Amino acid sequence: MSQTAWTVRSLKAALDDAPGRGADELTARVLEGAEPILLVTMHWQGDLEIYVSVSDQQVAASTLLWPVDEQEDRHAFNEFLLKAQKLVPLSNFGISTVGERDYYELFGEISTTSPIEDILIELRALASNAIDAASDLRSSFSTAA
Repeated sequence: MSQTAWTVRSLKAALDDAPGRGADELTARVLEGAEPILLVTMHWQGDLEIYVSVSDQQVAASTLLWPVDEQEDRHAFNEFLLKAQKLVPLSNFGISTVGERDYYELFGEISTTSPIEDILIELRALASNAIDAASDLRSSFSTAA
């Protein structure tokens, strides 16, 4: 466990210098707003963007997958996701509204006192799961439906 809870800025600095991280694996930048968040671009996964927020209790990371209204047989797919949830390590499916459109989202949480190595594992798993969901899961379900 880390001694001190992460903030958005301290997490960015730690990701920039993380041991075991590939030099071109990811880029992290702070997006200013009412509450600053971290935008992590996972270059090894096709420049997938992961948004990271830090609260008193947890570090939350999420990425948008595809619009809900583009999914064939949404209701059956949603039921499938709820049943298959246990098969996706370190990640959860949800639906988020961006603008006025709903999107499938993949997210994960980790303690604010977790070591940077564990946060890297979370980010890598989330990115890998998002790529798998966008390619294999979506197309497999559409074919089977």
